[in-house]
Amino acid sequence: QVQLVESGGGLVQAGGSLRLSCTASGRTFSSYVMGWFRQAPGKEREFVAAISWSGGRTYYADSAKGRFTISRDNAKNTVYLQMNSLKPEDTAVYYCAARRTLSYSYVLYEYWGKGTQVTVSS
Repeated sequence: QVQLVESGGGLVQAGGSLRLSCTASGRTFSSYVMGWFRQAPGKEREFVAAISWSGGRTYYADSAKGRFTISRDNAKNTVYLQMNSLKPEDTAVYYCAARRTLSYSYVLYEYWGKGTQVTVSS
């Protein structure tokens, strides 16, 4: 079992930055691919970014490329999402998730946090 807790969301103006964190319980954190997803009101949950077990490989949605950076610290059981140049369309609840292998599909992730709200004002 892996329990995930997100933090770092908030209200920011367009062009600003936020860093989300997701801390996992358990001793097998480094065995999991970690992903960030987001869900805006009335929309389906969508992939944002993912990172391999070691952190050596990262993957991004087109909407996140060049603006967001995913990273992880296995010693701290934590994955981060640094979000720069935020836009109003980035407003959503952001979730971290874990699974054994990479997937871009949210339905295949086994473990989820409860989410953290990110609101970007224009």
